[in-house]
Amino acid sequence: MWPGARKVDAICREAGIAAVVGWWRVEVDDVVAVGHRGGMFEGDPKARADLKAGTLYAVSGDDGWVYYGQVSPDKSVGFFRRRDRQIAEIAEILAQPTMSVVKVAYPSITRALRSGLWKKLGRFDLAHDLEGPRQTIQWPVGTLVVTVWTDGKPSRDTTVDDPTIQDLERMAVWDAQHHIPGRLTADFGVERSEWNVGGPIWRERRIKEELASRNPDKSWQALPAGWVHTIRR
Repeated sequence: MWPGARKVDAICREAGIAAVVGWWRVEVDDVVAVGHRGGMFEGDPKARADLKAGTLYAVSGDDGWVYYGQVSPDKSVGFFRRRDRQIAEIAEILAQPTMSVVKVAYPSITRALRSGLWKKLGRFDLAHDLEGPRQTIQWPVGTLVVTVWTDGKPSRDTTVDDPTIQDLERMAVWDAQHHIPGRLTADFGVERSEWNVGGPIWRERRIKEELASRNPDKSWQALPAGWVHTIRR
């Protein structure tokens, strides 16, 4: 880790979110490392990330699939439930529903554009799914109580097993190069994905259950008292 990484890690652990630190996604409970991925598009060495609402990107996924993401008003990226072997028509892309809306680190988008992993397609009218208020979940370490945030402000507290929040996104920042391809595989849900890819609360709960199962001798991986096990999807 670079020298400031431990400080960032500590701040994020306290807040119950994840952060991007160089090549690492620093999770609340563990660190997930990933390697380089090759790009599918021609890289632009002078490209810079554009997080203006409506900006549309083609995104290299696993196994040669092209996915698509559009920037939302809060500078998150909404990824559409569509993938192709070649870039599709814009109207066809924007007609699809979104399958996830996540924060992607600005510098990592720049790197992805320059390496040919992402390709900017232009700026278009915002997809309908990205127009409404967005809710995310703040989940501090070692507790069952989470906070629902609506459009960047805390709105209510609830428990992590609350059925109404299972598809909401846990607060995190993802790396465009190293995390988004695996995340898209998990979200699309056709191929088997890595067990430790989080995002929606139901998957984050499954990760904690798996960590507890794999590490019965580690108290810090134990599930909190009163834990309600997830229903397998």
